[in-house]
Amino acid sequence: MMRAMIAMSGGVDSSVAALLMKEAGYDCTGVTMRLYRESGYQTSCEKSCCSDADEEDAALVCWQLRIPFESLCCTKAFEKTVIQNFVREYEAGRTPNPCIVCNRCLKFDLLLSLALEKGFDCLVTGHYARITQDRGTGRWQLRKALDGSKDQSYVLYMLSQKQLDHLRFPLGELSKTDARVIAEKAGLVTASKHESQDICFIPDGDYGSFLERRTGRRDPEGEILDLEGRVIGRHCGAIRYTIGQRRGLGVAAEQPLYVVAKDMEKHTVTVGPESALYGRELSASDFNWLSIPKPDRPLRVTARTRYRQRENPATVWPLEGSRVRLVFDQPQRAITPGQAVVLYDGDLVLGGGTIEQVYFGQ
Repeated sequence: MMRAMIAMSGGVDSSVAALLMKEAGYDCTGVTMRLYRESGYQTSCEKSCCSDADEEDAALVCWQLRIPFESLCCTKAFEKTVIQNFVREYEAGRTPNPCIVCNRCLKFDLLLSLALEKGFDCLVTGHYARITQDRGTGRWQLRKALDGSKDQSYVLYMLSQKQLDHLRFPLGELSKTDARVIAEKAGLVTASKHESQDICFIPDGDYGSFLERRTGRRDPEGEILDLEGRVIGRHCGAIRYTIGQRRGLGVAAEQPLYVVAKDMEKHTVTVGPESALYGRELSASDFNWLSIPKPDRPLRVTARTRYRQRENPATVWPLEGSRVRLVFDQPQRAITPGQAVVLYDGDLVLGGGTIEQVYFGQ
């Protein structure tokens, strides 16, 4: 009998994934990764994942399904790979995506490696995405979920061929409604549970306060500049501002102003009209060509620079190493360094990387 390790988050999606794998005849074991604990406040937030209550729900679902359950303490690895990276990126003026780092380093590196070491044939998660194989080349391919409103392929671009070979996404052809119906029919305790929405280690959304607690220092105040470099106000710390932000600027103007740039060395925040947020060109590093080999010529693609964004037509130029240059056909709003850019051909995920520089006003 094939053995499957199920990554159990305590939500309805991973619960249904476990149920479907068991019904498919797999010998299943549920595993929850304990990632983050600080000051106790995080454990009671309903909008966050990875809480004590989530772990209890995961254990209860495994009991309902009559499968073994394990809890792994991964707090040190999470601190080193996810939280420290988050702090470094914000201090450098970028806006990271910690869920992508967590997927890369913990779920699909640490946990999958552990599964294979323990003799499991595959690791199963509740992600909404699909895995196929090119019959001609044998190459594994990542594709969007059939339910476009729940597709999570954007946060999975970093997977390798070896990882795809040992991963299973049972929900890839289901809708969220389908998953809830399956959970309800099976009587699973997570059937009506709300989805997590916030970063697990910042459930109140106050990034600035979190960063100050972690670093033990307050980001210096500084000047707010207009596009001509004129001082039009003061800010309480550039680290508290993100590209595209409108609220909380504290600057009076005849038209709405948005954050368009930050200089962490000079401690300045530059603001301008919404039109200043649009740009066509970016460069990205740490690029992972996933479903296809790295091309040797420019390629027509569609691309996303945010999780819930619709893909837009663009041309990508592969560069030396793991870098690319991407030019959109039409200007895109608030492309942000530190976020991911993911390329598609229809429902096929070609690859993705981290945005390092954006060229505005083109």
